[in-house]
Amino acid sequence: MEELFRVRGEALSLEHLNPGVSLSRDCRDPDISTPGLALAGFLDRFPAGRMQVLGETEMTFLAALTDEERAGRLRGFLSQDLPAVFVSKGQDVPPALLSEATERGVPVFRTVLTTKEFFRRVKPYLEVALAPSTAVHGSLADVYGVGLLFVGASGIGKSECVLDLVERGHRLVADDLVLVSRRGNDILIGKGHDLQGHHMEIRGIGIIDIQALFGIRAIRQQKRIEVVVRLDTWDDSKVYDRTGLDRDTTEILGVSIPRVTVPLNPGKNLTVISEVVAMNHLLRYAGVDSAANFDKRLRGALLPVREYLEEDHE
Repeated sequence: MEELFRVRGEALSLEHLNPGVSLSRDCRDPDISTPGLALAGFLDRFPAGRMQVLGETEMTFLAALTDEERAGRLRGFLSQDLPAVFVSKGQDVPPALLSEATERGVPVFRTVLTTKEFFRRVKPYLEVALAPSTAVHGSLADVYGVGLLFVGASGIGKSECVLDLVERGHRLVADDLVLVSRRGNDILIGKGHDLQGHHMEIRGIGIIDIQALFGIRAIRQQKRIEVVVRLDTWDDSKVYDRTGLDRDTTEILGVSIPRVTVPLNPGKNLTVISEVVAMNHLLRYAGVDSAANFDKRLRGALLPVREYLEEDHE
């Protein structure tokens, strides 16, 4: 709650009504709701741990109750492990609400915004701030608008590949450490650490600043991760996909995304291959599957031969 008040307090026009209450309470639920039937005494289905907003309807209902009824309903409502309570539209707050909330250590805020406008402003922030997240060792680049996350063993050449892509006009998002968060059900957003910025470590050279070297157009602050490119040292004992018909995927934060494994051997142009991976992904997104179309044409061409051999009873 302390971060919300510090970062978004001005934008949300928040006024802390019981400043003696600590703002150190945690909120892990990105949803925010109104109490509904909880103020009528029905608490069986109440979503604990979620911030609550008291709009004009809720405050009018509380005002219609007797002092004893109001105190009882508020006591039950505030006993539900609430991170915070917000009162919208600059309405007067009943003393019973403030005293009960203060006793239970629940911060109460008031905003001049309407309930609808308050929801519209606070929801995007909560979805980002409380999104599931993780850190991935790799490099993230924007190649033709496609977010390619390069992963592989340390020293295999992830940074060098992305550096070459930047030199060809593509954009760096993060190098070495990629902070990944999940938005909604299936969107992964990657970005770099604030302290790291858009710096890269190139073995033999050291730390370089991509923005200073290539300009502001060479970087992005964040990008959706759409394909994982796994760099692997060539191994003759392994079988690598040569047709593209067998789709490989990997999971990050429970989201399945395509993965392409590129075996490395001397002379391989990894930069061009990365560009082709991005363009091929765009084609598939547009409904064009080159491998499947080629396989279909090949099978169609072989069909007369197969029928001929099947009818050869000699």
